[in-house]
Amino acid sequence: MAEQSGSPHRSMYKLVGSPPWKETFRQGCLERMRNSRDRLLNKYRQARGKPPGRARSTLLAQELMEEEWNAWHSVESGPAAVAQLEEPMDLAELEEIQQELVDQEQSIISEYENSLQFDEQCLSIILAEWEANSPICPVCTKYNLRITSGVVMCQCGLYIPAHSPELTEQKLRACIDDSVNEHSAHCPHTPQFSVTEGTGSQSSLLMSCLVSLPGDPS
Repeated sequence: MAEQSGSPHRSMYKLVGSPPWKETFRQGCLERMRNSRDRLLNKYRQARGKPPGRARSTLLAQELMEEEWNAWHSVESGPAAVAQLEEPMDLAELEEIQQELVDQEQSIISEYENSLQFDEQCLSIILAEWEANSPICPVCTKYNLRITSGVVMCQCGLYIPAHSPELTEQKLRACIDDSVNEHSAHCPHTPQFSVTEGTGSQSSLLMSCLVSLPGDPS
């Protein structure tokens, strides 16, 4: 564990004193780590997008040790705390404290990664279910739409020849959702769908609203 000359970390093992002080210092460092979760995760996110420089396991540990050391020298600590800095603490004892902080770092990061993985799995399941299920018929809002042999059909009696041979149930759902979302952006009322005869006696799905102007046939 290399430190620059005159650094707070180097002065720690030269000045720090008795075991009671060590335990107080240790608890202070661990408390700082517990209270620095957001700060640690921000550093972790930034480090993930950069080439590996320093070990990922030392993102915040030494920094927090130095902050705790400086706090002991602050005016708020008082002479009682400074009076304990009489005998040198072995470097191995400081490294033991730092390792505890490193372990706590890794625990926080692992918990964060597991949470991300769980969220991704849930999203994948939702998307898979969304793609697997047929869209609800917007006319009856009860049964599922089916596209069979180029025809959009529903148990309610809806029967519309598809205007495009490439139309799928997923594309139809997306088209209906986009139309509803576009309408909702400027009108708070729920639109209604119906089947209408288009040009050339070809049936179409029409979205209309009793409040705003009728929509275009889809």
